[in-house]
Amino acid sequence: MVHSLVDSSVVLWGQTLMYTAYCLVIISLVAWFARRVTRPPGERVVTPKIFYVWVGFLAVLGVSLHLVTYNTIPWVKPDLHGGDPVASYAITVGDHEWQLPQQPLEVPCGELVEFSVTSTDLTYGFGLFRDDQSMVTQMQVVPGSANDLLWTFETDGSYSIRSTEYSGPEGDQMVVPDAVRVTGCTSQASAEGGSR
Repeated sequence: MVHSLVDSSVVLWGQTLMYTAYCLVIISLVAWFARRVTRPPGERVVTPKIFYVWVGFLAVLGVSLHLVTYNTIPWVKPDLHGGDPVASYAITVGDHEWQLPQQPLEVPCGELVEFSVTSTDLTYGFGLFRDDQSMVTQMQVVPGSANDLLWTFETDGSYSIRSTEYSGPEGDQMVVPDAVRVTGCTSQASAEGGSR
């Protein structure tokens, strides 16, 4: 298996930088256009040729951002191409309580695994969190529906499960600390600042 995935916190940080820069470029286009339309008729600040070149550049830049990050975003490959998970963990949630087949769930590193979560009553969120409380991944859990999350962990560590969806006042107590233990990686989650 080729390990080309990047930790989700690194992806979030990188996308924050890239999309902030992209938004600043778009804002510059709006400012440029606003300056042009507010000038007296004889003074052209931006010619139509320059304007359309700039719009074309923005389109190429926007598409490039997605192409560059396609193979690094952890959830893209399993969602688009599927795959056969090496392990599946059946989890039930109901009456604001998680029911795990065992605790902790032993998860292999670098392998595609599936979390199959069933709700018996309300809509919940299934979230996996690092020790520093940053989220690794999550999905909505709807009663009467298949709720399957495919994931590949790239760092060893213990991860908690918590509900990420409002399900009433009791929902904020839906935390299972150290519910998932990932082993077999060459790096530790704590060595990377708890990154995922």
